[in-house]
Amino acid sequence: MRKISLLLSLLMVFSMVLAACAPAATEAPATEEAPAATEAPTEPEATEAPATEEPVAEGPKVLNLNFGPGDVPTLDPAVAQDSSSIQVIEETFVGLSKIHEETSQTQPGMATSWDEVTNDDGTQTITFNLLENVPWVRWNGTEVETVKTCDGTADRMVTAGDFAYGIERNLTPANASPYAYVWGFVLQGAADYNNGVTTDFSTVGVEVIDDATLALTFLAPTAYNVQIAGMWIGRPQPKWVIEGDCEGAVEARGERWTEPGFFQSYGPYTMSEWIHDSSLTLSKNPFWPGTESAPVAKIDTVNFSMLDDAVAFAEYEAGNLDATAVPGTDIDRVKADPVLSQELVIAPVQCTYYYGFNTTAEHVSDPRVRRALSMALDRQGLIDNVLKGGQEPAQWFARPGLAAAPTIDSHPDLGIKSDPEGAKAELQSYLDEKGLTADQVELTIMFNTSSGHQRIAEAVQQMWNSTLGVNVQLVNQEWAVYLDTVDNDPPQVWRLGWCSDYPDANNFTAEVFQPNGAANGTDEAGNPVGGIKWNNAEFNDLVAQAATEADPAARVELYAQAEEILVDTDAAIIPIYWYTRVTVTKPYVVRTFGAGGQEALEKWDILPH
Repeated sequence: MRKISLLLSLLMVFSMVLAACAPAATEAPATEEAPAATEAPTEPEATEAPATEEPVAEGPKVLNLNFGPGDVPTLDPAVAQDSSSIQVIEETFVGLSKIHEETSQTQPGMATSWDEVTNDDGTQTITFNLLENVPWVRWNGTEVETVKTCDGTADRMVTAGDFAYGIERNLTPANASPYAYVWGFVLQGAADYNNGVTTDFSTVGVEVIDDATLALTFLAPTAYNVQIAGMWIGRPQPKWVIEGDCEGAVEARGERWTEPGFFQSYGPYTMSEWIHDSSLTLSKNPFWPGTESAPVAKIDTVNFSMLDDAVAFAEYEAGNLDATAVPGTDIDRVKADPVLSQELVIAPVQCTYYYGFNTTAEHVSDPRVRRALSMALDRQGLIDNVLKGGQEPAQWFARPGLAAAPTIDSHPDLGIKSDPEGAKAELQSYLDEKGLTADQVELTIMFNTSSGHQRIAEAVQQMWNSTLGVNVQLVNQEWAVYLDTVDNDPPQVWRLGWCSDYPDANNFTAEVFQPNGAANGTDEAGNPVGGIKWNNAEFNDLVAQAATEADPAARVELYAQAEEILVDTDAAIIPIYWYTRVTVTKPYVVRTFGAGGQEALEKWDILPH
């Protein structure tokens, strides 16, 4: 389920969703067709802030940021699903392609170029030509060093075989990857392999042509195949660490390969320390050659704390953090402060905050109740009085600005809006049929532990009680436990956010809510097990058509029809708001602002101060 974001405190107000998710000073929609991987677009210049009057002597550059409360669940690309895990993976492993963090354009990553061919059977094969001579590295307790081959005479280099192994691990049923569904939707043979229909990975559309060439065969040509190929779910992983090598001299570490002392990577940074539930440190990789899309890092060390948003903001004001989210309770003060207001950035990001229903649970199994609860929310009031960060009330799920997503200008009446009287009528219809009174409707909202999420839940609790008269209990869980609960034993109502893995409506409307999607899990027999536990054949057909529709305008209309079913006809979720980033950054930090859920920390710098 994913990015089902906790959202990094450094990115968002209240440290909210899901992973693979990030912010932007300017949101740019993706093009309908991924550009050829020749030259990457020019990176916009970061705004440099002046140094203080008495700069300190230059030394190692250290950046201090915050992930939000709760441990990072994993650093394993094969099983990661949340924003904090993916942020670290983005810095330590580079994908075949990259999404430019501010423009949302597709760029070369580890692939310097690629060729796309549509086959006679309607499939599409994309052949990626890889950057060569990139070594695997590890932190040896003192410094970053290259990883040697078994005989110790040469460095281990990243190869096409390492990419293939990463895809295989993501699809291997025993690893239970929550993101394998993405490959299953698009990659030839992936669904059958992941579901155990076949145990032969050679049936999957992954071909290692040589060490520097990898071919992937997709079920159909789409605008986003190259973008999916670059996601963390297809990153190389060190087989020799995971399974052992060198005639037993390298011990098999299995799932523990991501722990300090075992972890190996190759990107701009590597993980050098991880104190679980407390902090995580990245150290610059001096052996990363740098590319236009992922340059050599300027900052030597990035320290992540794991603090609640309110505590993190206090640490920022004390000078112990260099960037963080602004809690809703402090936004008015920050805007009025002559110093803090100059460090504040409020801008839209490609993320949506929503409540999901377990559509099989008591009371909320009825769409009238679900619609009533959605219509009873005063979204604008929540934004004005609790969030205070310029968020936009969400009438549907896919954030406007994504390729093929509807916009308020084009579809002003699409989806669902606040309507207290309509909400009362919907609930009363249900109550009359069941012979109940409103106070007999008892609901539970669950959220991951965070003061920000709690404030939202308390506001929703009050709205539902005052407008509808229902009783609402609030429950919270620590982040990793919470993800497992939503995936496997969801309560009546739960919260998540979703940020773009790639900037297309397919990544939102379809990939999250189709059966076996990120928030709609099924077991091997196709039975619902987690998330919204929902299946609508018309919705499924619409998003399937939209995935391969060549006409951009027609794609928008197909996703609009699907959204209407999702949020109003069936009301399987409550779209609440479209995110903004509400962050402060110290004036000596030179940075970019990510648009889709993650930051490109290798592009940041620290000026003398």
